[in-house]
Amino acid sequence: EVQLVESGGGLVQPGGSLRLSCAASGFPFSIYAMSWVRQAPGKGLEWVSAMSAGGSILKHADSVKGRFTISRDNAKNTLYLQMNSLKPEDTARYYCAKYSGRYYYTDRLLQYDYRGQGTQVTVSS
Repeated sequence: EVQLVESGGGLVQPGGSLRLSCAASGFPFSIYAMSWVRQAPGKGLEWVSAMSAGGSILKHADSVKGRFTISRDNAKNTLYLQMNSLKPEDTARYYCAKYSGRYYYTDRLLQYDYRGQGTQVTVSS
């Protein structure tokens, strides 16, 4: 059974940092591309970042570019999202998601096959 368990969310002041983690199990993590997506209150799902299976190819949404960094440790079956310079508009529930292949495709970034339960990030003073 595929399991994706996010952690690391919380309340942070504007300008602060958080590091999200996603512990993966139930599938061979190292051969699948992964991503982070988020959903703000009252809004639709927004893709944030994606990384290929081997970690050599990555992409971030324009809204987070230069502030967020996706990474993965295939030996630990864990995906990360380092979030710096957080803004109130980053407030959302953050989910990690698994793609069905080694690479993601930029025309279907929200077409993943599994998603975790998410972790809440609130940016407020």
